[in-house]
Amino acid sequence: MKRSHYIIGGLALAISMPSCLQAQTTQPKDTTMNRTVIVEQEYNPDIMDASKVNVLPKVEEPTVSKKEVEYATTFFPATSVPAGLMRPYTGKEIQPGTTPGYVRAGYGNYGNLDVLANYLFRLSKKDKLNVRFQMDGMDGKLTLPFIDGEKWNAFYYRTRANVDYTHQFDKLDLNIAGNFELSNFNFQPESVNSKQKFTSGDFHAGIHFIDETAPLRFNAETNLLMYERQHNMFNESEANTGIKETIIRTKGDVTGAIGDQQLITIALEMNNLLYSGYTKNVSTGDEYFKNYTTLLLNPYYELDNDDWKLHIGANVDLSFGFDKSFRISPDITAQYIFSDSYIVYAKATGGKQLNDFRRLENICPYGELPEANTTATLGYVQRPYDTYEQINGSIGFKASPYPGLWFNVFGGYQNLKNDLSYLGFDPSNIHSGSYLSFAQDNTNNLYLGGEISYDYKDILGISAKYTYRNWDSKTEEYLLAVKPVSEMSFNVRIHPISALNINLGYDYINRKEVKEYAKMTAINDLHIGASYNVFKGVSVYAQVHNLLNKKYQYYLGYPTEGFNFLGGLSFRF
Repeated sequence: MKRSHYIIGGLALAISMPSCLQAQTTQPKDTTMNRTVIVEQEYNPDIMDASKVNVLPKVEEPTVSKKEVEYATTFFPATSVPAGLMRPYTGKEIQPGTTPGYVRAGYGNYGNLDVLANYLFRLSKKDKLNVRFQMDGMDGKLTLPFIDGEKWNAFYYRTRANVDYTHQFDKLDLNIAGNFELSNFNFQPESVNSKQKFTSGDFHAGIHFIDETAPLRFNAETNLLMYERQHNMFNESEANTGIKETIIRTKGDVTGAIGDQQLITIALEMNNLLYSGYTKNVSTGDEYFKNYTTLLLNPYYELDNDDWKLHIGANVDLSFGFDKSFRISPDITAQYIFSDSYIVYAKATGGKQLNDFRRLENICPYGELPEANTTATLGYVQRPYDTYEQINGSIGFKASPYPGLWFNVFGGYQNLKNDLSYLGFDPSNIHSGSYLSFAQDNTNNLYLGGEISYDYKDILGISAKYTYRNWDSKTEEYLLAVKPVSEMSFNVRIHPISALNINLGYDYINRKEVKEYAKMTAINDLHIGASYNVFKGVSVYAQVHNLLNKKYQYYLGYPTEGFNFLGGLSFRF
């Protein structure tokens, strides 16, 4: 099993490449060598692409090339803060890196804030400690949709602190890490709550077997994840309404090699979910947050040779104490490589998507937990059921007919049980957005798309992607109002001289119209950015989003910043 050490976004990670339970990552292997590669990546700021709300079906097509490796340098969306409010700056990772320290600070209109500090302590040849702090946010007036001219004094700040330690043994890596996050923000006027605070922290310890020539290999880790939602009733003036979620997550896998090209793996993940705080109706004693356990088993077989890459397995999901007790879904990928750079592939995957508090925040931070039942006293809430992807099947063709040029066309079908989304609710005015509530229904969608990219050395990079989706919901059509129908993105990266990077991008997302309910304005973001290395280790950067000053929403009823910019300095030392 190959092992690398990276600094990704400032956090040093020890990464081995076992297949995880829910999503499998398949990479070309070289089974004739046994070596450890240590890569330390240095910060070199570049402008990132716009964030997108995390409600899109994840479509990952296999990528394999028998040619010499070519590194992509295109943008990637951020997940650090809600996309509709701010665009924090993200550094571009390059290799090799030499400087262990990095500091970045920027500010913009709408009070946009961007602060990051990171330092890698090389304690010895086998010991590394990485420390990181980051804060980003905004504080400014935004114009509310659906209501002519009304302003909202919006703010959203997120703070993160991370510590990561890795020790390399002869055949094992030991990794210990701790993370803390705090989100403070407010809701739009006349919402049932005025503000919210999410507090989370986690501790991780794991060992990874790194000798890829061994006939039997293993990985194991344990995680303690804690999360608290400060307000959970529809009236925050009530005291002690917070709900705490604690997850004890244990993961492991064992792999046995069958010759040089085949292997069999059994992966296991267990989640013990514990709840405390405002978990039941104090008047009736009805309990709406129950402790429970999920057990995820993923056995699979892999074949990897010059022409074929096969991954054949199954996701077996068990639940105890909550949700459906037994589910099974496929975990199959097949791809055939011909003429060196042409790939035909087919994929059928699925599995449980744990709707813990972290996922709720990613989908919609403004979403309230759903009512426990129609007869309960207003304000008592419950945890959503876990989403289960029964199948996500796709077929596609990917090719590189010319050096630096790649294109990919694909199509597929996705079926989701208890798909988690949200809707706006107000008995008198559906558009007032008095609050957004999480809701669920079985959904499915057909999707078609294509993407193309071209990179000329390190001077020019162009990429474009388009995806069309046809969503369907049998009983809760309102949930489709926040689903994307078509998505298009276009990015150009120009690196004319060594000190200068220029980036131009455009993002468009159109949502489904639900008659007699809502039609969200399409996201229409034209953005540009640049960074310039003034002195060795010192750079200036700037980025501007929404150049067309369009009014649109990433979250129903919550406005996006108009024309906005962010600029600052970064230092490497």
